[in-house]
Amino acid sequence: MGTLPDPAAEYSFRLQQRELRVRGLDRRHIWIGNFRIVVFAAIAGLWWRIARTGSPSIYWLAAAIAVFIALIIIHTQIMQWMQAAKRASAYYSRGLARIEDRWAGSGETGEQFRSEEHVYADDLDILGQESLYQLLCTARTRMGKEQLAQWLLAQSTVAAIEQRQGAVRELGDKIDFRESLAVIGKSDHIQADPHKLANWARQKTVLDFRRWWLWIAVWSLAATGAVVYGIVTREVAPPAWGVLFNIVIGYAFRGPLHLVFGELDSACRNLEDIAAIVKRIETENFQSARMQALQQQLMTEDGPPSKVLARLDRLCDLAQSRANMFVQVLNLVFLYGLHVAFALERWRARYSRNIERWLQVVGEVDALASIGAYSFEHPDDPFPEFTPEDQRACYEGESLGHPLLPEDECVRNPVNLGSRPQVLMVSGSNMSGKSTLLRVVGINAVLAMMGAPVRARRLRLTPVVVGASMRISDSLRKGVSHFYAEISRIRDVVALAGGRRLLFLFDEILQGTNSHDRRVGTEGILKTLLEHGAIGLVTTHDLALTSIAEIFPDKIRNVHFQEKLETGKLLFDYQLRDGVVTTSNGVELMKSVGLDV
Repeated sequence: MGTLPDPAAEYSFRLQQRELRVRGLDRRHIWIGNFRIVVFAAIAGLWWRIARTGSPSIYWLAAAIAVFIALIIIHTQIMQWMQAAKRASAYYSRGLARIEDRWAGSGETGEQFRSEEHVYADDLDILGQESLYQLLCTARTRMGKEQLAQWLLAQSTVAAIEQRQGAVRELGDKIDFRESLAVIGKSDHIQADPHKLANWARQKTVLDFRRWWLWIAVWSLAATGAVVYGIVTREVAPPAWGVLFNIVIGYAFRGPLHLVFGELDSACRNLEDIAAIVKRIETENFQSARMQALQQQLMTEDGPPSKVLARLDRLCDLAQSRANMFVQVLNLVFLYGLHVAFALERWRARYSRNIERWLQVVGEVDALASIGAYSFEHPDDPFPEFTPEDQRACYEGESLGHPLLPEDECVRNPVNLGSRPQVLMVSGSNMSGKSTLLRVVGINAVLAMMGAPVRARRLRLTPVVVGASMRISDSLRKGVSHFYAEISRIRDVVALAGGRRLLFLFDEILQGTNSHDRRVGTEGILKTLLEHGAIGLVTTHDLALTSIAEIFPDKIRNVHFQEKLETGKLLFDYQLRDGVVTTSNGVELMKSVGLDV
C-alpha cells in the first residue's frame, strides 16, 4: 500500500472536481431542456401543418418525435449523473467538515437505536446529536446504519476486531470505492428494509406455481383469444365469459395473492440501489481477509447476486404496477397479477436462502466504509493493540484524547490500568475534567472494541466490556429516585464482571446518599469489582472516598485534577496528576453566579 495523500488536500481537490462537474452537467441540463421545448414546438407545428395541408411528409413528424424521445433519454441520464455528482460533492464536504471539526449537528444521529437501559451509550455520547455515531456514520443503507450501531453498542472478539481493522485500513485507502458507495443509485437514502425483505423471503411458498402455472397460462391465452375474437367479430359473449371466468379465478386465489404481495412494497423499496451496491462490491479487487470473505459470501451457484436482486426489483415494479388502471384492465383479460405472483414465488423458491446473507454483506461493507473514512480522515489516530484474552484486564493509554472534541481544545492524558493499579480514584473540583476523563477512557474503549482507530498516541488493552454510571436521572413517571436509578445501574455494571473483563466508569459514585453510606457502599462495590479482576475509574467530590485507596494500596491509586484562581477567575489545565486534590472551587463558582455565600 502506497503513501496515503493528505486527507484535507485530497478531499478539497476531489470536492472541487465534483463541483465543476455539477456545474458542467447543469449547463447541459438547461441546454437540453430548452432544446426539448423547441423540438416539442416543432412537433406541434408539424402536426398542425400536416393536418391542414398534408405536407410535409409524415416522416418528418416521426423523425421529430424520435428526436424528442432521444432527448428525454439523454436528459434523464444527465439528471442522474448530476445527482451522483452532487452526492459526491456532499460526501467530500462532510468529510472536510469532520477533518476540520465542523461536523457536529449534521448527519445521522442513530437515535432510533437508543435504549435507556444500555450500560454506556448515553453516558459516553454514543448515539444522538453530536455523538460518536454522528461522527462516524456515512452509511446510506439501513443495513449499514444498523450494523454500525451494533458494533458501537456491543463488544466483539479479538479475532473479529483484528479482521475489521484490516478491512478498515484497506477501505481507508480505497477513496474511489467509498465514493461509489456514497453516490450509487437513484436515492440519497436507501430505505430498503432488510428485516421485511428477509421475512418475506423466508415465508413458505403459498402459491403452488409448479401446479398451477401451466394451467393458468393456457387459460390466459384462451381468454385473451376470446377477447380478441369478440372484438373482431363484435360478439359480446366470448369475451364476457372469458372475463367472468378470470374474475372467478382471481377471487379463488385472493388469499395467496394477498400473502405474496403483502409487505412487498415496503420490503423492496430502493432494491435497485441495493443491487447496484452489490454489483460494485462484486467487481472490486480486495486484499484484506475480511473484505475477501465478504465478497466470497456473495458468490453463489445461482449467479451474481446483483443480477438476482435486480430481477426481484423488476418483479416488484411489476407488482406495484397492478394499481395502474390500464394494468387492471389487462388483469381482467390476462390474469396479470397472478402471473406476477407466480414469478415472485419462483424467485423466492430459488433464491430466498441467500437473501439475508447478501443484505448482511451490504450492511457490513457499508459500516466498514464509514469507519474506513474516519480512519483516512484521522491518520494520526492509531489502531489499538490487544493483549491475549486470557490475561488479566489492562488498559494502557498514552496521550488519550476525546474524538468528539476539536483537536485544538482536546487536552490529552495518560491512563494506565492493570494489576497495579486496577482502579483510579479521581478527585478534583467542579469543571476540572473528571467526567471528561471517564468519557475519554470509555469512548476510546468503544472505538477499540469495534475495530476503529482510537484518539491516542498508543492504546494497548485487553478485550473488555464497558459499563458506566454517569448520566443517571430520576423518573417521576416511573416513580424512581436518582439514588435508586444509580444503584440499579451500578448493579447492572457489576453484573457484567461475571466471567468477562470489565472496564467500569463511575462518575460521582453514590452521590444520592449521605457521606457515611457513600463511603461504606463505595468500598463494598470496589471490593467486589477488584475480586472479579475488573478495571476502571471512579470520580468523587467527597474526599473521604479517597481513603479507600489505603485499604487496597496495590489496587487503587488516587489521582486528581486541580485548578488555580487568578484575578478572580478559575483556570483549569485539565492535566491528570497523582495524589488527592487539595483545592476546591465550589464557593468561588457560587459567587461567580451571584450567590451571596
